[in-house]
Amino acid sequence: MAGQEPAAAGGTHGRGGNRPDRRQEGLSAIARPDPALLDPARYPYRQETTTRFADVDPNRHLNNVALAAMMEDGRVRFNFAIGFREAIAPRRAMVASMGIEYLAQGYFPDGVEVQAAIESVGRTSFSVIQLLTQGGRNVAFARSVIVCIDGDAPSPIPDAFRDELLAKWTLRG
Repeated sequence: MAGQEPAAAGGTHGRGGNRPDRRQEGLSAIARPDPALLDPARYPYRQETTTRFADVDPNRHLNNVALAAMMEDGRVRFNFAIGFREAIAPRRAMVASMGIEYLAQGYFPDGVEVQAAIESVGRTSFSVIQLLTQGGRNVAFARSVIVCIDGDAPSPIPDAFRDELLAKWTLRG
């Protein structure tokens, strides 16, 4: 083709000669959770979950939607374990935000563990952090903000329950 330089020896045609392949650069700069949050032993709550064949994507690993559902199930069971529903009655809870960071691939048919802890407690909300592991590897990390509501408005978390959350359910060590 006129005006196009041929690829130099060792280069790839159409990529600009001998320029290095930079497609993988920056991947190591992706934000990861604080390493202190990635130690499963620090979490006061742990739940084993089975994986299903339906959780597998065409790449033969657990798909992101399945991992999000496992995190959701773990968070809801954690809320039951800490007595959240009873502590805030007659108020209700609402998930205000949830973020997941995928750290490694997970595989079927191996089970997973979902760990959970309270990260912080505010006047009307609290933050739950979760770590999903499989075979001793960290697969995903999640952070959710749960708001206590009365009708359509945020409502204060009872003081006694706030104290219990901070005393029993935060990260260890």
